[in-house]
Amino acid sequence: MTIRLALVPGEPAGIGPELCVRLAQRVDLSTLCTAYADPDVLMQAASALRLPLELLDSEAEITRPGQLRLIEYRLPTPTRAGQPDPANAPGIIAALDAAAHDCLDGRMHGLVTGPFHKAAINDGGIAYTGTTERLAQQAGSDMVMMLARPGLRVALVTTHLPLRAVADAISGEQLERILTITADALRRDFGIASPRIAVLGLNPHAGEDGHLGREELDIIIPTLERLRARGLHLDGPLPADTAFLPHKLATFDAVVAMYHDQGLPVLKSTGLEHAVNITLGLPYPRVAVDHGTALDIAGTGRATPDSLFAAVAQCAQFAAQREQDA
Repeated sequence: MTIRLALVPGEPAGIGPELCVRLAQRVDLSTLCTAYADPDVLMQAASALRLPLELLDSEAEITRPGQLRLIEYRLPTPTRAGQPDPANAPGIIAALDAAAHDCLDGRMHGLVTGPFHKAAINDGGIAYTGTTERLAQQAGSDMVMMLARPGLRVALVTTHLPLRAVADAISGEQLERILTITADALRRDFGIASPRIAVLGLNPHAGEDGHLGREELDIIIPTLERLRARGLHLDGPLPADTAFLPHKLATFDAVVAMYHDQGLPVLKSTGLEHAVNITLGLPYPRVAVDHGTALDIAGTGRATPDSLFAAVAQCAQFAAQREQDA
């Protein structure tokens, strides 16, 4: 079957549009995608990059490099590279919501997203903590954020929270939900029959037997014991400062970190260009780039498209697997 992916560039003043233009030069990837975007923004990016771009109807066939299918979502104000305009927030979110809706109703088989600018969207009057959270709310699904690059997958128990709020957000119910969704996704989407998951502790040295915090003793360990009794292969709680040593990572299929900056700096420091952001638990595959809007280099042609290329390839693989299993 033909896989159809919805592609949303994200913040129009960031590097997302130019990454989509570079994607259009790769027929093996662009033939999978339909962009939900403002055509003027994409053409402006193509002009800045001095690359060909022909925007086609959403049902057209791509026959050569430089072509990209498009569903139009025009923005109310012109875009200037590096300068987000909150007035465009409703249009940006409309494109995202429409693409996700088309995935929910089966018109598209998966969703690929570029980087969004949270502050500009909130300043535009739309409450927005992140794309992952918005997609989960729209679908009515529990979700888990996972970032992955070759050789390492990191899922998060908490996502975009202030650090002082993290400990209060970690409960046995929350941790059980995260680990169950992660294990199910590793089996379904990654094809790992019996996934092995490393679970990090919250506190330094995983709490040092309660001397550096009791979350491990009171919440994490009892939850892991319950889930092990149900057949999940879980190792932990592990001290975060040694869990990512190569010889330990070789024994795990994924790592579950308690908070955003506990696990992601390791992943991003060792393969950002090929890393992707995966939303587990949605009714459809969603994969995003693993970087921000890069406003400082938007429009300069210096942005590398590798993460977007990897996101499209990974989303297509997930979509094909789900269609095969359906």
